[in-house]
Amino acid sequence: MNIKKHIPNAITSLNLISGMAGIFFVLDGRILYAAYFIIAAAIFDFLDGFVARLLQVHSEIGKQLDSLADLVTFGVLPSFVIFKILMEAFPGSHIPFLAFFIGVQSAMRLAKFNIDTRQSDQFIGVPTPANALLLCTLPFLANKFMWAENLISNGYILLGFSLLMAFLLTVELPLIALKFKNFGFRDNIFRYLTILIGFISIISLGIAGVPFVIIGYILLSLVESWIKPHEI
Repeated sequence: MNIKKHIPNAITSLNLISGMAGIFFVLDGRILYAAYFIIAAAIFDFLDGFVARLLQVHSEIGKQLDSLADLVTFGVLPSFVIFKILMEAFPGSHIPFLAFFIGVQSAMRLAKFNIDTRQSDQFIGVPTPANALLLCTLPFLANKFMWAENLISNGYILLGFSLLMAFLLTVELPLIALKFKNFGFRDNIFRYLTILIGFISIISLGIAGVPFVIIGYILLSLVESWIKPHEI
């Protein structure tokens, strides 16, 4: 039996397990744990593709498994995180169920990605891991800054922001992909700026810096799109 071809799928399975574990802790009331599992899942999500390319063991089942794992981890888990926070803001209301729109949009995003040949050197719409990382680390940001706590504890603001991010998952918006065809500064200035913002934010704020990384990434993509329009 060729063990090598199963290694990427095993890593993808760790992504899926991370998502399920994160959902368990959210339902158990330990919402901060979701961020840890989202970060772990994002690492596994990167590694499965990297290892598949390294070992040259691409497979159709691996592609489908990756999408299914991503739906749970980067779609269902952030939906439950926002749902849980909204339950505290709107006790006894049905409003928190609107958070499940995040999961629906994530499924649409992943389905579009699988059939969209335009996304080889750029993303169109916010990637599901980026959206999940942003939403699941908001509680850390709230713990770090009073202004963030005031915003996130306001159910209407949080709901509006979450629905906006869900919308951006499928909008026809070109976004930076950190794939380098060369390392020239002129051709990759926005990629380097994205990496720089990420480095500074994480070093200075830890997990609480992740929302700044994702928002900075989206804003830089908008600037790049305006300066150097893509054909989408």
